[in-house]
Amino acid sequence: MNLDNPLLMLVTSAAQMGQGQQTGLWLEEFALPYLAFRAQGIPLVVASPRGGKIPVDPNSIPDDSQKEAWVDAIAALQDTKALETVWEDAFSGVFVPGGHGAMFDMPDNPLVAAVMERTWSRGGLLAAVCHGPAALVGLRNEDGTPLVQNRTVSCFTNEEEREVGLDDVMPFLLASRLEELGARLDLADKFVAHTVTDGKLVTGQNPQSSEAVAQAVIAALSEQSQ
Repeated sequence: MNLDNPLLMLVTSAAQMGQGQQTGLWLEEFALPYLAFRAQGIPLVVASPRGGKIPVDPNSIPDDSQKEAWVDAIAALQDTKALETVWEDAFSGVFVPGGHGAMFDMPDNPLVAAVMERTWSRGGLLAAVCHGPAALVGLRNEDGTPLVQNRTVSCFTNEEEREVGLDDVMPFLLASRLEELGARLDLADKFVAHTVTDGKLVTGQNPQSSEAVAQAVIAALSEQSQ
């Protein structure tokens, strides 16, 4: 794909949840999109708030066949760029995979907001899956209103959070917070693949949506590159 600028894949650096439980990136939500983007020849930059090696949620550790299939994606997580070194660069879009870690180092991070608002204001794409939309919480339009206001989004649902037993551990319930900010939620049944495209905003509900979100991002970038 002929893009003027790379796609930024922005992943969490957070290794612990609020009560000390281990967390991190949900590997599938990075690996499947990473490989799909690479297959389309999309130039990528992988960065995180702290840079370096990314913590992977213990519950998303791959089996042997996945390790083999995801080897390039796993390698890309061993030494990510620190966000402070790239946030001023030009990107075609920003893609944020989830994992509960994203709930702790994305919403109130000024550099996360800066790179995403900068990309958006220049006509770039914003995309996120599962808990990745936590990165949208702090974003504002140029008039100061929430970026998600009156836009249709999907994310990990309150019901899914309760199902995995972490609703009391999260700093907030993501679906509720996005709705409070004026987003129109488009949610499917628990743990069913579901993705939503609203202009240049692409979101997916859960790990099962990883591939579908990747394909929606590819379609949006393809349109952008024409």
